[in-house]
Order: sequence, then structure tokens, then C-alpha cells
Amino acid sequence: MTVETKDDYLDNHYIHRSNWLRAAVLGANDGILSTASLAIGIAAASDIREPIVLATLAGLVAGALSMAAGEYVSVSSQTDIERADLERERIELEEMPEVELQRLAEIYEKRGLKKETALTVAEELTAYDALGSHIRDELGINEISQANPIQAALASGLAFTIGGSLPFLVTFFFPLSHMEYYLYGFAIVFLVILGALAAKTGGSNVVKAVIRITFWGTAAMGLTALAGYLFGVNLS
Repeated sequence: MTVETKDDYLDNHYIHRSNWLRAAVLGANDGILSTASLAIGIAAASDIREPIVLATLAGLVAGALSMAAGEYVSVSSQTDIERADLERERIELEEMPEVELQRLAEIYEKRGLKKETALTVAEELTAYDALGSHIRDELGINEISQANPIQAALASGLAFTIGGSLPFLVTFFFPLSHMEYYLYGFAIVFLVILGALAAKTGGSNVVKAVIRITFWGTAAMGLTALAGYLFGVNLS
């Protein structure tokens, strides 16, 4: 008989990937969309390659740094809130343990246990690990959901760089005539691949993910191209 370990259990599920996968998909999606949209907007207003390449490169670098910094700051804020709640919970357990015990029992009762059973479970878990039980069941914080600012920042920044590099290469190697259409076409291909990879990695529906990411990508690039045509100054 084979005993299933914690790592074996997690290998059969995908929720433990949610934090870094969310940051990576957001970064790659934003990298493809924002860089391609910027390039399309400039291409719609320019008859020469240099402004398109330079603007796209600037957008790629600035976007990657901004994405990484923004992800780090936002996730750090979440971590600060979690730490403050942990400290608050620790103090409450020291100052009013009976109230906290009843609160834990009520949580289990609302989840379907009988009142007597819920109290027994709360007492046993409190005796085993009071703070851990309240962190998990009252605050909803666990090993999987805990924020990791460094991981999120690196995943998001790197993913943005990879995603943004794809439209940037298009501005280098494809003909200047109809550049907007090349950018749009390849961006859609990149987004389809990203949506499929993200869905497979997260164990979700591939078709649904591809349709969602393609629809919003098309809308973003279409509106940017329209802005380039309507408001862009000719850069030739």
C-alpha cells in the first residue's frame, strides 16, 4: 500500500500554483497587450521604423520594471495586512481565550457540524495549535494563500519581459507597410498560446481561457489603433 504524502497530494491539484501563476499570466498578458498596443498606435501614425522600435523598447523596459515594482508593493501590502491580523489574533487568544474558542466553534457549526461536535473539535484544535487553527479557519490564511512579494514581483516582471519581447521583435523584422496588422495578428497568436499554457498549467478549461484572453486583447489593440489613427501626429 502506498502512502500519499503532502507533495503527492499537491501534485494532483493546482491551487498551490495560483499565486505565481496569477502574477505570471498578468505579467505576460500585460507585456503582450501593452507593448503591442503601443507599437500599433505608433505604427498607425508613423511611416518610418525608428519611432516604432524606440517607443516599443521604451514601453517594454518601463512596463517590466513598473509591473515588477507594482506587484511587489501590492503584495507587500497584503502581507502587512496578514501580519497585522496574525498579531491581533495572537493578542485576542491571550486576552480572551474563551471568546475565541466559542468563535471557532461557531465557525465549525456553520460549516455543518452539530453544536456539541463543533465545540469538541474547537477544543481539540485549540489544545493542539490555537493560533494556527484561528489563522486557518477564522482568517482564511494558509500556506497556499499566503502572499509572497518577491515571488510575485519576479514572476510578473519576467513574464512581462518575455511577453513584451514578442511584439518588439515583430517591429524589427517585419515589413513596415501594414505593420499594424502584423502586430495585431502575431499578438493574437501570442495571446492564444498564453491562454492555452495558463489554462493547462492551472488545470482549467483551455477554450474558455483562449476566448477570454483573445476577446479582451482584440478590444485593447483595436481601441489603441483607433487612437493612433484619430489623434496621432504623423511621425515621418
